[in-house]
Amino acid sequence: MSATGFPEGVARVAQALAGHGHPQAPVLLDAAARTAQQAADALGVALGQIAKSIIFRRKSDDVAVLVVTSGDRRVDESKVAARVGALARADADFVKSSTGYSIGGVPPIAHATPCVTLIDQQLFRFQEIWAAGGHPHAVFKLKPQDLIHWSGAPVTDVVQSPAAYSPGVAPEAIASRALLAVATAINVPSPCVSVCRMNERSGLCEGCWRTIKEVVAWGSATDDAKRAIWALIAQRVARPGA
Repeated sequence: MSATGFPEGVARVAQALAGHGHPQAPVLLDAAARTAQQAADALGVALGQIAKSIIFRRKSDDVAVLVVTSGDRRVDESKVAARVGALARADADFVKSSTGYSIGGVPPIAHATPCVTLIDQQLFRFQEIWAAGGHPHAVFKLKPQDLIHWSGAPVTDVVQSPAAYSPGVAPEAIASRALLAVATAINVPSPCVSVCRMNERSGLCEGCWRTIKEVVAWGSATDDAKRAIWALIAQRVARPGA
């Protein structure tokens, strides 16, 4: 623990943010946010607003390649390789030695060694995003433009098409999950299935059948409130368009 009261990794991120004149310091969450979904649920934001830091190892020189991507997208390794060269898998030891942080808490800044950085253009769908703050419980708020200012990295297309992995959710599947969720006593599961597309006509997410208000409220909702949202989802699935 540092003199600031933060874990050492979080303190390094806080110092870097302060050096950039960033007004938002890292915050420590009660629950771990090792995945984008965990972070989105804890913060009550859309999955896409979580900026994931994905690390690859460039084969030619063993330099770390950082791809900062939107939480509801998957990196297309071939697109990244086309920009920076052939890639290899980055194991936990490589991530720790090259960035100074463990998987699940890697921030987009303040790395132990210089890295090649690419910024996912999908992050610019949002005015505000959240990134890991150097620890599985730490996050900080920023704007997508901040990533450009801090790193000078290019904004590019580095992800798979959503259609490649998000064909949508069958109503029968979401209905069966709703029945189980409503009956769950504690730790009610999130409806999110990483299909984050708001339907303009219905005002509902095409993946989880929630309104944006319900998505935002989920992170701070009680189990009773979560079951109530699931009950609404079940009604919508049973009566689409009603």
